[in-house]
Amino acid sequence: MSSAKKVLIAEDSSVIQNLTKKILTIQNYKITSAKNGEEVIKALKDTDFDVILMDINMPKMDGMECARQIRSMEEKEKANTPIIAITGNAKNYSMDDFTSVGINDYIPKPINFDTLVKAVKKYTS
Repeated sequence: MSSAKKVLIAEDSSVIQNLTKKILTIQNYKITSAKNGEEVIKALKDTDFDVILMDINMPKMDGMECARQIRSMEEKEKANTPIIAITGNAKNYSMDDFTSVGINDYIPKPINFDTLVKAVKKYTS
């Protein structure tokens, strides 16, 4: 039996964070949560994750800047962790904007949980 894949959920809305956590826990993922980009960077220093779900609009450090910092990390494994953006402002960004900072994919809000599970499976299998 392989060990559970680790997902870091970076989301400042506790409602979205809790729903996402419940959905992915049912799918046997091990979840760590962060409320802002600074917490994401701290969590990554301590743990390797299989995928990061990154809200774009967070306090202290937004998802775009956080993705840039992850991609510039010295440890290549951490720097290459897949990042899936989650945003309610998808109209304000193009996929090119996301890829320019190293984001692999994005899911618009309100989150479709089937889409979420498919995206997480895509990057963790």
